[in-house]
Formats: sequence, C-alpha cells, structure tokens
Amino acid sequence: MKSLLVALVLVAFIAQSSWARAEGENASSPTAPYLLPGAPSFDITISQFREQFNQDNPSLPLNEFRALEVNDPNALILRAATKINENLYASAALERATLKIKSIQITWLPIQGPEQKTAKDKAQAYMSALIRSENTGLSNEQSIALLAKLLTAGKNKHHYSQTEGALRYVVADNGEKGLTFAVEPVKLTLSATLENSNQ
Repeated sequence: MKSLLVALVLVAFIAQSSWARAEGENASSPTAPYLLPGAPSFDITISQFREQFNQDNPSLPLNEFRALEVNDPNALILRAATKINENLYASAALERATLKIKSIQITWLPIQGPEQKTAKDKAQAYMSALIRSENTGLSNEQSIALLAKLLTAGKNKHHYSQTEGALRYVVADNGEKGLTFAVEPVKLTLSATLENSNQ
C-alpha cells in the first residue's frame, strides 16, 4: 500500500508539472510543460480508451482508472491513474466537462537488481502499445522502433517532445525517480511551434 501511495504521488507530481501551464500558471515555470494551453482532446473518454486498449492488448491489461483528488473546483483538467504493477502506472489528463483524454501516459519507476530488465521490457511493451492505440496504422515492430527513437532522444531530459502528424509524443526522463511517456493530440497548426520546443 505504501508503494502505491508513493507511486501515485510521483505520478501526480509529474502530471502536475505538465498540467500546470494548461491551468494558467506562469509559462516560464521550470517544470516540464507537456500539456500545451488550448491543446485538443482525443475524441474518446478514459473508459472507452481502457476498453479498447484491453481488447487490442489482452496480455497488457489496464485496470480501471481512478480520479485523483482535485482541490480546485474550477480546474478544467482532471487527473486519473491506475496501477499496472508495483513499478508501472498509467495516468491521464482529462477534460473536466467531457472526461475526454487530453494526455495519456505510462510511468515506469525503475527498479534495481535481477528483475530490472524484465520490468523495463514490460514498461516498454505498454508504451509501444500506447503508441499503437493512437496511431493504429503502425505495426508492433514500427511502434517499438518509434518508441526506441523517442526514448533515445529524450534520455536524461526533463522534457522532450516530438510531433508526428496530429500526435505529440512526450518523454520525461527523471532518472531513478521515473520515466514518463505520454501521447497527446495536437492541432496541426501548432506543429511548427512544437518542433522547436526542445531547444
């Protein structure tokens, strides 16, 4: 139970930094601003996403997402998370009015020892499945290759993003504190701006 609480706090902390800008905080904040102000939502609720993800990936099940407490009744973004195992979590930023997904994320809390490779492989399997869930034209091999490219580009970076078409991929590598991989929709008109966000 203690590890679940610690992990949910970490997921909430990482998510808080990404959603802070969307809720109007100073854009010059040192935290990683992954969710852009005015970013669109996927045309799917978190329940619909989970059902489709589980159907497409029977060996990579997602449990029901639970809402994280929001202290601000005027907040436009809600957060939800689910535990996959002791060191792997899925979370989402949801539009309050519709519960549609603005950002969907997988967070891996690295472990040491003989289980590390197995745990990392499982985390990357969920991350590549997340890519395929929103980019259905990619094969398993293509999504694994794209994930490897993104993780390499984002290695040791507090925030790295890359836009491909109407999707934005985000890597937040906090070393031993955890690695978060997110997929978000973007307005195609924002693409040029996003391409320069890693500089």
